[in-house]
Amino acid sequence: MLRQGSGSSLIGLCASPGGSLFGELTVPGDKSISHRALILGAMARGRTRVEGLLESADVLHTAAAVRALGASVRKDANGWEVEGATWRTPDGPIDCGNAGTCVRLLMGATAGYPLTAAFTGDESLSRRPMERVAAPLRLMGARIEGGPTLPMTVGGGALWGLHFVNEAASAQVKSAVLLAGLRAEGEVEVLELRPSRDHSERMLRSFGVDVDVRPGPNGTRVRLGARRELTATDVRVPSDFSSAAFPLVAALLLEGSSVRIRSVLTNPFRWGLFDTLAEMGAAISVGERRPTGGGEEVVDIDARSSALRGVEVPADRAPSMIDEYPILAVAAACAEGTTTMRGLGELRVKESDRLTAIVTGLRACGVEAAIDGDTLVVEGCGGPPAGGARIDTHGDHRIAMAFLVLGLAAQRPVTVDRAEMIETSFPGFAALMRRLGAAIEPA
Repeated sequence: MLRQGSGSSLIGLCASPGGSLFGELTVPGDKSISHRALILGAMARGRTRVEGLLESADVLHTAAAVRALGASVRKDANGWEVEGATWRTPDGPIDCGNAGTCVRLLMGATAGYPLTAAFTGDESLSRRPMERVAAPLRLMGARIEGGPTLPMTVGGGALWGLHFVNEAASAQVKSAVLLAGLRAEGEVEVLELRPSRDHSERMLRSFGVDVDVRPGPNGTRVRLGARRELTATDVRVPSDFSSAAFPLVAALLLEGSSVRIRSVLTNPFRWGLFDTLAEMGAAISVGERRPTGGGEEVVDIDARSSALRGVEVPADRAPSMIDEYPILAVAAACAEGTTTMRGLGELRVKESDRLTAIVTGLRACGVEAAIDGDTLVVEGCGGPPAGGARIDTHGDHRIAMAFLVLGLAAQRPVTVDRAEMIETSFPGFAALMRRLGAAIEPA
């Protein structure tokens, strides 16, 4: 997004308090599932059709990456089509932009092929930790140069099995091991002490792979079976719950609002924010569950303006809502009482140090907030916060969208310094919010 007549100067957005939000909407497709649909389709035998793919900057980097690895990817009037291939060494480095899921899953997938692939990313992605993925891949026999951050080069092929303990509760690390394991000799098993998102397991099954998931007293074991060849299938990408969270919380905070969000992903490992908002007293309800592609289900969500109260959010809920803490912090800022959110260390290594960005932004808007180790404490205002601040987003799309929602609910407008990176996950965010009645305009 460029300011007219100012060369490359990026502009932000300003959200102003105003009336209520009303209407029905469908948010873009789920980012996590979109990445996986492209990658698994590119590895599969045959032609995969993908409906509802999130056409964001992050996902388009994944589409370009699997093309560079030898797959055919094209868009037509009915969606996206991926023709699988045996992957080959790309002609040059694979640029993953700002997409952590793209690079971490592709590192795992490429490790199974006899090829060499170099991975790069933008300034933000190049600061994020990659050794957590590289370490188990090395144990499987992959040759990985560079690190602990990008750029890194993966030399793959001739892998062996691995029994891996996923101590970080990272779905990306688990997925990388499973994707590498598709072409490895021997048993491949991931033990999760705390459960993480299971989109890869569900979609692998839909592509015909044997995946055994066994919960137990010492954690959940995810094991690849004997059938590891991917067979093309059709995937319908549901609406992204992480994106739906922004209009959902806005509807709760703005008096007189009533919003329905259609066909939202309802995976139990992504439902932590919904449970937390319900505990806070939110007037939210869901319709009947409906199946969709990739082994997932969707629901319609109705949200009405609500008087929220502060709650304690336990650390074991963090993996199911790690991307939603910025917008939860905004809800907490408007609630009555204190909200304490534990186990948020992972927020320090996202697109920005989100813990620091949240606290700095809230304080600038007149909200008391503090960090204690990996715990975030927000003292609610019991109504509209003061607002009136200009927020440094640090180039983070979720920080930008969260504070725009705060601006809608505050006493004075809130401006975010940059907005172009919102396209990485939620193309058309501002326009969609305006259709509901939100006052969000270029700053």
